[in-house]
Amino acid sequence: MNVKVVLGIVILAGNFVGMALASSQEAEPKVLLIAGSSSPTASSSVRHGGEGAEKSSLTVTPDYIMGPEDVLEITVWKNADLSKQVQVRPDGRISLPLIGDVSAVGRTAAQLTEEISARLKSYMENPTVSILVREVNSYQIYVLGEVNAPGKYPLKSKTTLLQAITIAHGFTQVAARNKIVVFRFGKDGEGLNKIKASYDDIVLRDGSDQNIELKPGDQIVVPSETMVVLPSR
Repeated sequence: MNVKVVLGIVILAGNFVGMALASSQEAEPKVLLIAGSSSPTASSSVRHGGEGAEKSSLTVTPDYIMGPEDVLEITVWKNADLSKQVQVRPDGRISLPLIGDVSAVGRTAAQLTEEISARLKSYMENPTVSILVREVNSYQIYVLGEVNAPGKYPLKSKTTLLQAITIAHGFTQVAARNKIVVFRFGKDGEGLNKIKASYDDIVLRDGSDQNIELKPGDQIVVPSETMVVLPSR
């Protein structure tokens, strides 16, 4: 009789412990991964601080200005046919169903969202559009012509015209350094604006305003002396 009572107490105690464990597991908070990948990648970024720091440096803020080659994920709520991932073309535009080409260069995601929503109103009532910048590929400048190392360079921080010339290893011997031209996308990516600058004016004279701060997509051209047409007397 006493043995049965003891066993009953043990069984009841075991059930109680099992219920307590189940209850503690259910009460454990769920972990939500927001805009991330699988957990192995997340743990890897924690272990390797350099990789995590590099990713954090590419964080897109609301005032980020989009440029060529950026990859955008455009979502139209409750309409999978209109939702798509697109890359900004070299001409600064993207193509979307129904509304066709839209200028993306020189705009923030909010500004582009506003135009797409306005144009979709011709086809649906109160469209809800969201834009996510998936890849940042446009933070670069191009230095062309008579420099020692012409090419495409990443724009990692605030960079002036003189700094860009330095990055490209300076002028060649035949460079027309006082005839520098910077081509820049206009407002809303419409056309190219031409900005002229003189190296001598910047360095030797009061022309510091010509040492402009560069923007993503700027094309700096340094012509040769033979390309410069002298005015006739």
